[in-house]
Amino acid sequence: MICSLANSAWLAGCLPELGRFRRGIRNVREEQEKILRRLVPSAKNVQHYRECFPLNDDIHIPGDVKLMQPTSGSTAATKLIPYNASLQREFQRGIRAWIADLFVDDPRLMTGPAYWSVSPSNGTKGKIGFDDDSAYVGGWQRYLVQQVMLTTREQLIRARDLRLISVWNPTFLSILIDGLDTEALWPKLRLISCWTDANAAAPAARLARLFPRARIQGKGLIATEGFISFPLAGYEGSALAIRSHFLEFIPVGSETALLAHELDRGQAYEVVITTGGGLRRYRLNDVIEVAGRVEQCPLIRFVGRQFVSDWFGEKLSEAFAATVLREELRTTSFAMMACDPEIPAYVLYIDGQAPEKIAERIEKRLRENFHYDYARFLGQLQELRVAHVPRAGEIYQQFCVRNGQKAGDVKPLALERRAGPQIFPSATCSAQVL
Repeated sequence: MICSLANSAWLAGCLPELGRFRRGIRNVREEQEKILRRLVPSAKNVQHYRECFPLNDDIHIPGDVKLMQPTSGSTAATKLIPYNASLQREFQRGIRAWIADLFVDDPRLMTGPAYWSVSPSNGTKGKIGFDDDSAYVGGWQRYLVQQVMLTTREQLIRARDLRLISVWNPTFLSILIDGLDTEALWPKLRLISCWTDANAAAPAARLARLFPRARIQGKGLIATEGFISFPLAGYEGSALAIRSHFLEFIPVGSETALLAHELDRGQAYEVVITTGGGLRRYRLNDVIEVAGRVEQCPLIRFVGRQFVSDWFGEKLSEAFAATVLREELRTTSFAMMACDPEIPAYVLYIDGQAPEKIAERIEKRLRENFHYDYARFLGQLQELRVAHVPRAGEIYQQFCVRNGQKAGDVKPLALERRAGPQIFPSATCSAQVL
């Protein structure tokens, strides 16, 4: 009864934003121009704004900052993102539209508790980090969320009426429920929300096998810096959160930014955001692909990170590596490439049976990259190796936590810039090289 009442009240508070989003997707250009005027009143129009602010990765701290929120640090050093009331409202717009769509599509989700993977406080004194992730919801709705929120493994195991699980990394949930009879423990579980794109696709598929009665819903693209997209029931991909931030997109291989209504289906773009939290045309370094549209609003999929691994001049991008692994590996639960500079060669660390001739196939795809191919031609790199690593996902998770990341924030990558032996020291020297 408490869950039904709290979730019903939460839904009532979220429905108006879903209505505003549905009206906004009829004219995405107009909605985004409205957002720009709100965030940057001095900008006369989009062109004037672009002339005043070049593309950048700088963080400007506004005067009304509440706290500094650390980024996950998955692919680079942790940054501190200023968080103020404006940025909180921008997150809330995306969260409320998602929650309303979720509950309207499946009202039975409201009749029981939910497990939310909550990043613990980092223990730092002062204005660094939230006490927990429910702070993103804010206000009286945060209180409602906390009434139905389960946050520990012990609470999760006892929750026989569990309806929803929300985590970031699907591998994290697999580790959490290892050895448990999921069907017996949670017979009423209806939905698991987690990353499902790029290198999270295989771990998410494994979750679907572990929870055959539950639906797996992709999380959309959400970063510490901003709320980019959220899933809509009945659609592939996730809808751009056009009412949260001003969004721009740089086609891969170009430096000319486009607006949301100008995107083409099937094309890949780097995301650029402007927020009320002090980011102005900030390059997020996330690459997305347009999967379709709902009205005028693009539906997107996360492809990978726009960073490169460059030990010997090969300049491999994570987004390119993610595409290769997604297309060549369809059944494995964990697969990630990293360089072993002592060989020197890239190694595909894989948990599970490697498909026949997988090294040959992936090596051929990698050589489509000019710089990798040239490094191979010069003999600076040897051919790709494959190493079988039992429980590789868990080993990688533990490595990231030891190096300062929160367990729930670890992102499944296709390509690591750190040396493979640093992550899998025993596996590198003992695993069979195919």
